[in-house]
Formats: sequence, C-alpha cells, structure tokens
Amino acid sequence: MTRVALFSQDPARGWLPWAWLAPILLVLFNAVPVVAMDGWMQARGWSTPGGDPVGLAGLHALLWIGFAPTLLLVLAWVRGVERRSLASIGLTGAAPLRTFLRGLAIGFATIPVVVCAIWAAGGMQAAGIGPAWRSPSALLQIALLLPAFVFQSSVEEVMFRGWLLSTVARRAGVPVAVVLVSLAFGLLHYSPHQPPLVMASTVLFSLFACAWVLRTGNLWGVMGWHAGWNWLLAVGFELPVTGLDAHLPALLVALRPQGGDALTGGTQGPEGSVLCVVFLALAIAWMVVRARKARAGLPAPGLR
Repeated sequence: MTRVALFSQDPARGWLPWAWLAPILLVLFNAVPVVAMDGWMQARGWSTPGGDPVGLAGLHALLWIGFAPTLLLVLAWVRGVERRSLASIGLTGAAPLRTFLRGLAIGFATIPVVVCAIWAAGGMQAAGIGPAWRSPSALLQIALLLPAFVFQSSVEEVMFRGWLLSTVARRAGVPVAVVLVSLAFGLLHYSPHQPPLVMASTVLFSLFACAWVLRTGNLWGVMGWHAGWNWLLAVGFELPVTGLDAHLPALLVALRPQGGDALTGGTQGPEGSVLCVVFLALAIAWMVVRARKARAGLPAPGLR
C-alpha cells in the first residue's frame, strides 16, 4: 500500500503508531474518560448506570463534558507524541468558517430528505406542525443544543476522520485507513442487540464522511455537515438521534413512527432505517463519481 500524508505534508517528528494500534488507541481515548467520569455523572443524575443521558441536562453533559476529555487526549497525543501539526489532521484550508457553515447547511438539508422519505413510505405520522414555536423556553433550549452538537460532532470528526484517518494513511495507505476508521466508528457506536441495519448505517455514515474529507482535503465541511445532521434530527421532529432523545417539542414537524423498525429505525431513530442506508450508499456513490470526474479533469466542483 502507498503511504499518504493526508491534508498536509507536514512531517511527523515523533512516533506514529502502527496501523493496527491506532484504532485501539482511539478506543482507549474514548473509554478512559468515560470510565473515569461514569460515577461522577451518575451522582449528579446526568446519566443512567448504562451510560445513557438523563433528560436535557444529561444530554448537554454528554455532548460537552463527555467529549471534551477525549478531544484533549487526541490533541495531546498529536502534539506531544506524534509531534504533528493540526493541519496534518485536517484542520487546514482557506475560509474554515465559511466551509463549516456550508457543511452545516448541507447537514440541515440532507437529514430532512431521509425523514421525508420514511414519512412518504408510510413509516411516520404527523402529530403537529412546529410545536416548539409556541414555547419560548423550548426555542431557547433548541438553540443551546446547536453549539453542543457542533462541539460533539466536531470532536468526532477530529478523532476519526482527522487523527485516525491521517495516522493510518501514513502507515498503511488510504484504503486501509478508510476501512479501519469506519470499523472503529461502527464499534464505538455499537450497543448490544443492535440490528444489522443500524450497524450498516453507522459504517456508511463514516464511509461518506471519509469520502468527503478525502475529496476536500480538510475537516471543516464534514464537521459542519455532521453537526447540522445531528442537531436537526434531534430537535426537528421529536425523533431520536443515534438512539438519544432531546425531550423537546419539534422545531419543524412532530412525527410518530409507525410500522416496522426496518422502515422507521426503531429506537435508533431514522438513522436505523433502511432508507437511511440507501441514502448514504447513494451519497457515497455520488461522491466517488465526483472525485473520479475531478481526477479526469471534467467539471465536478467539490464540497468546499
């Protein structure tokens, strides 16, 4: 396999972990803070013994406190052990704010496509239009969740599509890096008795995000897309996002699942639906076609 320095040619002046070791380190970067803070979070009533957030306060605690230590561990490893620049893990490129905001807008636009497809297929029933607009306190809580999801999503992108992808690519090449990143992403989002469709959707989510960063050469756009997707799914329809409930009235349309879990996604929410799997598979194919056209010199502007 051809070893590749993604995002930036800045050298690693320290030690790069072997390709097989990097995903294990990432799991540890996630697991150590969770284990260390588990009792503390439960004592404050923010999480259950199983690690699920309790109410809106628990969701905020998960998104902010749960992800901050992992981000610090990853950045400390990059700077202190590998001795690499932040540009080399994807935090590079011109106009990062504009690129992030464009990705955020794409996230806002794409998750309703999945939800509307499930609705059109008979998997959802409307129970009210924009009930959150009748509650100023709900609108405030919805607004406060946006930066929380921006932080959580950005941390995940730095961990997986930034550090892990670039580290493994330097050791074993891009194909191996994409496979290991997506398997690690699926593993860390796995829960016991999870349906195969949910696992497939999670892996495809990662594959699409990998395709995005490989196409654009930075993390800013996919960070925005991930945040927009998660936030609007959490607050827009009164539906779970990755199995988590925001406990807030819908910003857009309150929907109630009806029918089988394969269509609705069940307790996972729309991300566990077969239609989300189809959407992500088509999005990956679209991204690959654009990349091939770009390499061939044909007009195919990328996601900046």
